[in-house]
Amino acid sequence: MSETTSYEEEVPREEAADLLQALAREVRGDSGDIAEVQVGNKTLTLRPGATVEYGIEIEERSPMLGGDREEITVTLGWEASEGE
Repeated sequence: MSETTSYEEEVPREEAADLLQALAREVRGDSGDIAEVQVGNKTLTLRPGATVEYGIEIEERSPMLGGDREEITVTLGWEASEGE
């Protein structure tokens, strides 16, 4: 079974950076083998493996296509580690 949880909001630039840093700390494993990730008002408990697939995509739209807009999509994926 597959389940997707998503959330999107507009936040100040500094808050976006703080959210990314918090996610990075969780993936790094600063608090153990699990990563607790906040998605809106829901907290998900993930178990990142030792090896992580990392991808990054940047989209730049010109003003001729409806206005200047830049978007970054970062993808992380892994085989879940064994829980205790």
